[in-house]
Amino acid sequence: MMIDDYEVIPYQVIRVLCGEINYGGRVTDDKDRRLINNLLDNYVNADVIGDEYSFSPSGAYKVPAAQNNVEFVDYVKTFPMVPNPEVFGLHENADITCDQNETYALFETVLSLQPRVNSGGGLSREDVIEASASDIFARCPEPFDIDQVAHKYPTDYNQSMNTVLTQECIRYNALLIVMRRSLQEGLKALKGLVVMSPELEAVTNSIFDNQVPEAWASKAYPSLKPLSSWVLDLLERIKFINDWIDKGPPPVYWISGFFFPQAFLTGTLQNYARKNKIAIDTVQWNFNVLDTKTFANTTEPPEDGCYVSGYFLEGARWDYDAHQLAESRPKELYTDFPLMWLEPARNREPPKEGVYNCPAYKTLTRAGLLSTTGHSTNFVMYMEVPTDKSESHWINRSVALFTALMF
Repeated sequence: MMIDDYEVIPYQVIRVLCGEINYGGRVTDDKDRRLINNLLDNYVNADVIGDEYSFSPSGAYKVPAAQNNVEFVDYVKTFPMVPNPEVFGLHENADITCDQNETYALFETVLSLQPRVNSGGGLSREDVIEASASDIFARCPEPFDIDQVAHKYPTDYNQSMNTVLTQECIRYNALLIVMRRSLQEGLKALKGLVVMSPELEAVTNSIFDNQVPEAWASKAYPSLKPLSSWVLDLLERIKFINDWIDKGPPPVYWISGFFFPQAFLTGTLQNYARKNKIAIDTVQWNFNVLDTKTFANTTEPPEDGCYVSGYFLEGARWDYDAHQLAESRPKELYTDFPLMWLEPARNREPPKEGVYNCPAYKTLTRAGLLSTTGHSTNFVMYMEVPTDKSESHWINRSVALFTALMF
């Protein structure tokens, strides 16, 4: 492509060439492509050739009034050595998040370098592992009785949640069985009753380092939590499932408690489609943020759809007075998101303005394997969140919802 062949600069062509072909053609995640195209919109547009066009609110990054290559280079040398988050459209809190992640990575490396043998004095390494393993085993619940669950909640054409509940129990059972077996064998190996196999050694080493053993993580849901927090989270998840089994479907579903939340969301759409005898492909979500309701004061489910709680918001906060997204407060990295009513609707036309299509993920990494749906396995869904700002503003802010944090 030769720009000189055009009477005017083809900004749209340049954006498509860079965003969809040169870069976008190598990016498989649609959320990443959306961000790339949004950034290009800020840098490749007709306003750039204006006088001192600014790329950031503070004006620290702008198009200089330079006339030659030397002047441009001299201007570039005045930029800060460490770029400010604002030049990427991020909130100043992004610096804190970046520094935290680097610190955590450093601590994990230091932890991996500690000696594996006792240097004398205090509890031995084996004593520490045995105490931790015994505590986890004592709190680790028995697997669910699948036959009992299936009998109480049989497969029902008009109630897909019964199948969702049974599948959740099966997934949690696979994890609980591996945990209980490896803990039992590991405790025996520490006492010299059985041989310490490489697999058991890997489990005990992870317990000592307060990390989730790979044998457990391979059977578990995605999580970034250290072992101590991970166990507490698991117990909360099991309680959520047990309460569902004992008391019936809850009025508010704790989205963080699902092993596979996508199945729950599809099941909710399926219930609505079968109730109204329509194709599920014609059903979409209405997103209603109910910031006047809470998990505690909601006792009845909606007529259609479901109430969900348990989301965390990064990059922004919810303004309870204006009932919309607002800028994060300084040093407030994550905030609880209000209860939301996911309401099924037939042949719905999505709004063209006034909302931000906010991606929801399971963990803070936002990354996962590319699934057959074209989305990352870490991705849950897009949720429309009310806003009075442009969607591009929040895309640059990398605003997203999460079902779990690091601790």
